[in-house]
Formats: sequence, structure tokens, C-alpha cells
Amino acid sequence: MGSGLWRRGLALGAVGSMGLIGATVARAELMVVYPPAHHTTTADRIFFVGTADPDQPVLINGEPIQSRSPAGHFAPSLPLTLGVNRFTLTQGQERLEITIDRQPPGPILPDPPGLVTDSLQPQGDRARPAGELICLGAMGPATAQVTVTLAGRQLTLAPQPAQAQLPANAGVLINQVEPLSHAGPTLYQGCLSGDRPGDLGQPTYTLAYQGRNQTATAPGRVIVLSRDQPQVVAVTAAPGVARTGPSTDYSRLTPLPQGTRATVIAQEGEWLQLDYGGWIRASETAAIAGAIPPQSLVRGVTSRRVEGWTEVHFPLQVPVPVTVQQTQDSFTLTLHNTTAQTDTIRLVADGVLDRLDWQPLPNHQVQYQFHFKTPQQWGYRLDYRGPTLVLALRHPPRLGSDAPLQGATILLDAGHGGDELGARGPDGTPEKAITLAIATLLQQALEARGATVIMTRQDDSASSPNDRANQITATAPTLALSLHYNALPDAGDALHTAGVGAFWFHAQARDLAQFLHDYLVDQLDRPSYGVYWNNLALTRPAVSPAVLLELGFMTNPGEFEWVQDPETQQEVADTLAAGLTEWLHQAGAAPGEEVSRRRRW
Repeated sequence: MGSGLWRRGLALGAVGSMGLIGATVARAELMVVYPPAHHTTTADRIFFVGTADPDQPVLINGEPIQSRSPAGHFAPSLPLTLGVNRFTLTQGQERLEITIDRQPPGPILPDPPGLVTDSLQPQGDRARPAGELICLGAMGPATAQVTVTLAGRQLTLAPQPAQAQLPANAGVLINQVEPLSHAGPTLYQGCLSGDRPGDLGQPTYTLAYQGRNQTATAPGRVIVLSRDQPQVVAVTAAPGVARTGPSTDYSRLTPLPQGTRATVIAQEGEWLQLDYGGWIRASETAAIAGAIPPQSLVRGVTSRRVEGWTEVHFPLQVPVPVTVQQTQDSFTLTLHNTTAQTDTIRLVADGVLDRLDWQPLPNHQVQYQFHFKTPQQWGYRLDYRGPTLVLALRHPPRLGSDAPLQGATILLDAGHGGDELGARGPDGTPEKAITLAIATLLQQALEARGATVIMTRQDDSASSPNDRANQITATAPTLALSLHYNALPDAGDALHTAGVGAFWFHAQARDLAQFLHDYLVDQLDRPSYGVYWNNLALTRPAVSPAVLLELGFMTNPGEFEWVQDPETQQEVADTLAAGLTEWLHQAGAAPGEEVSRRRRW
């Protein structure tokens, strides 16, 4: 999404003075803000976002651009062939040259054909337990013979059936999710077992092809781990980022609370796989010398009420890995490497929970299912206090009676700032300026309704998305809203894509995301871009319902004029404030009301 994931763009020609957001500036010069003059992509088409004198035609490779906004903005999409594509844009005597290099979607053979250097496995040190298969591989031309030598053992690798290339996750945003055909190099693979612990060194690959031989060594080493001397680590980060695989390309799992202990069962480069399945960076852990694989018992579970939260305490012998599965109406906590000896559970009567059920699972797991008194969940915290796991569950807000949002704290994030421009409109206007304008107007509208508003920025200052996410976690607002304006991946249709989008990560935020999307589309009579689950930094905080809104497209010529209009910005802010008020009253407690004080055993 152009707000953060896609593009800042590069102006070709003078940007000029932007002045006040919403002011219409007459421009005579031809300008293209995206793509840059020399651009590389794997997309099969590209859009050109820019502006020029509205009273003169703009030509691209000699053909006039047909659809332009009243201010002269344009965003046509043109097909790309593999290799170098050259485009010339002209208006009168003005001329711009843009070169786009379209690359295949997957690996390509070198010239002359040989081993694909980046495919030699492993690329980083790889560690596996003794007795487990170690699979190695490399890419090369289709009719080659490939062998690998490791620790004095030679293995002939077999060609593998072709695999389709998967599009990037961003393909969901432009409805391009089907596997991509790519006649790339052939993958050769084979496996051997490491029977004895030790460092086996770096694999050396030999390729025989058309009468010549090529030898290359993989950058990573292969290490066989001892089953008798397991490595135990403790998570030192607060929290540790756990993933489904050994890189940031893999999906996130429940963060591991600081102090979590687990046994390392594999390593890929800087990533460690822990015995419950998740992967974590080695830099977020510390080894515990001489420790045996952690296992814990869990017995009585208790709860207590603290200001605004219900805390559930799980006394353990050691801090173990945990995972959370949350849906809109359920919350499930799993303790790994744990055996239950639980006979008694006590829930406080004035807490947020109606009931807590549990069951043992195979492989030393215990699963807890929480039942709430209210249908909307408001957030949670998960941390270790010594070996005791504390799950804090947020209570509904207590709204005052003097103003509709009295008692609610709302965090507003004006997307980007500083050197982070965000998406850019056809005339060079940066997203960061419009998000700050709309956030300031929304702050005023919310405060007029009695809300306390926290702003992540109030000027053109810069902070990272993770810093802003940490601010949400630290302040624990009633809800958090990150405001953005959108752009598209290269293969998108910028001219015909417009509208409001909403993004959520935790199930507790889904209803808010859907409601605000529907409310804005209906009340402002805008197109719908859709509601998405998305792993974004500003939607990941678990302490509050957190939603990221894309309020329109910077890259759509007509919608951009709507986006930057001052009257429109005021209307959007007022509509958002009204929508937030309505949702909070629908989902939250009645004014002054606390959660039910029914007695629970």
C-alpha cells in the first residue's frame, strides 16, 4: 500500500512549491513522479503517475494519454516486455525519458550457463540434529550433471520437477495471486544424514555441462548437533519475534515473552528453530550453559482485577513458549513443553471473563479457552513475571455521560513524516503532508466529543513504524488508528483503482476495521477498496484494537484532487469522528457501566 509499502517516487522535472495542502497550483511543466527514470521491476506492466498543463496533450511514445483529471494529472498503465523498455513522454517542447528493465519473476541462468550462485545451499550456516536428513541443492541448466561433496562424501543431485513462482503477498492488493510461469533454471537436490555431531564444513558443488566443469562452494557450513548436549536459550528481546521460517519473509507467530526458555533444534544462518516449532533470530536470545530442555508443570490458575484489566496468572516452573489463537469471539492460549496438574481455577467475579476451560494436548501442551462476558475483545498483554505467565485481558471502556467519547483514549498516527514521504500525488504532493492534515482535523473533532487523543506526531518529524507501534503498546489507548493514503504495486491499474481500504491484524480489530470501512464508503459515497487482514507494524499491537486506514489513492488522478481538497479533508475527519463514536457505543460498555459483577467460581 502506497502509504508505507510501495513508493515514495521520484519527480522528473521541477516539483515547485507545494504550499498549503489542498491548494491548486497551476503547473506548465511536464512531471512524472513514478516510476523513476531508471526502474527495475518484475511486473508485466507499469503505470506512469504525473501531471502537465491541462490545456495541452501529453504523449507517451507518440500516443496521447486519453484520461486526465481537470488539473492535468494522469496515470496510464502500459505493458512491459522482458528486458529494457524505453518510454518518452512529451508535451510541446518538453520531453522526459524513462527506462524500465523488466526482470523475470524468479532466478535466471548466468551467461554462459552454469551454477546459479545464489542458489547454492546453504547460504548461511545450517545446523540439524544427528540422524536427521540434511538436504542440499543448487540450480543450473536443465541437462547438467550436478554433484556435491561434503565432509569427504560425494552425492549426485537429481533434477527436481519444476515449481511455479508465487507472486509477492502484495499481489492480493491487485487481485494477482495465481502462481507465475517461469522457465527458470533447474533445481538439483539430494539429501544425506549426519550421523555424528560436528562441523561438516561447506558443501562444494560441481556442475558438468556441455563439455565443461564448474566448481563452487556454498557460503554456509553444515553442522550436526549433538542430541546429548542440547542448546537451551532464553529470549532476551521484549518480546522476541517468532516466525514460521528462518527469515523475515516468513509469517509471524505469537511473540515470545522476554524470558521464554526453549531448546534449539535447528539453525539457518542467524535464525534458530526452537523445539515448539517457531524460528527466532539468535540475536534475540542468550544461551544458557548446561541447561537441559525446559519442561514445566502447571497447577492452580488464578485471576485478579487491576485497573482496567483482568490478569490471569499461570504459575510455571520455567517460562515456556506460548501461542495465542484469537478469533472475533474466542481466545485460546497454548502453553508448550508443559504438563497439566491442574485441579483448581479461580476467576474473579468482577473480571472480564465468564469462564475458562482447559485441555491437555499431545506433545506436552496445555490449551486454555477463554469465554468473555462481552462480545467485543479489547486487547491483551502477555509477559513473564519470573516463571509465572501473566495474561492481562483488557476491560471495555467506561464512557462518561458528559460527552459521547468521554473516557475514551484514541491514538492517531499520521502516516510517515520526515524523510519518509509515503506515496506521492501526481503533482509531487507527499502523503505525509496530507496524513498530518487529516490527523490534526480528526484530533480536533474527537476532542470536541470528549476523547483524549494521543498523536504519534504533530509536525513533520520522523519515527519508524516500529517506534509508533511501541507507542501504542506503551500507552494502551482504547483504540489506535493509523491514517494513510494509498498507492499500488507496479502491476496495478492506478487510473481505475480508487477508494477506502482498511487493514487489521488481531481479531479484536476486525469489527472496527469493517465498520469504519463501511461507514466511510456509505457516508462519503466513496468506492470500496476492501478490508484486509495484513501484517503491518501499526496493526500488530495487541493491547488495543488497532486499524490502519487508507482513505484514498494518491496515485489516482481524480481521487487525488478529492484527497487534497481542504473541505473534503474536514468532511472526512468529521465522518471518521462520528463513525468512531458510533462504533464505541455499539461495541463498548454503556456510559459509566462496568463489566458484570456476577459471582464466578
